[in-house]
Amino acid sequence: MNLQRFLVDFTITAVVTFMVATVVTYLYNLVAHGSGWVDWGTAIELAIVFGIVLPLMLNRQPGT
Repeated sequence: MNLQRFLVDFTITAVVTFMVATVVTYLYNLVAHGSGWVDWGTAIELAIVFGIVLPLMLNRQPGT
């Protein structure tokens, strides 16, 4: 796996994860607490972690 492909995969995964996490935390807080606010810290942390882990896992070939 080359660095350029990893950075592209990281960026795509991180952006999608960030958007999903912001929507989910907003809706959860709106329904459960009655106030619509986003947990930005959780969204950023999930985006970074999933942005690193998922491309590494998906690009591994079995037996190599």
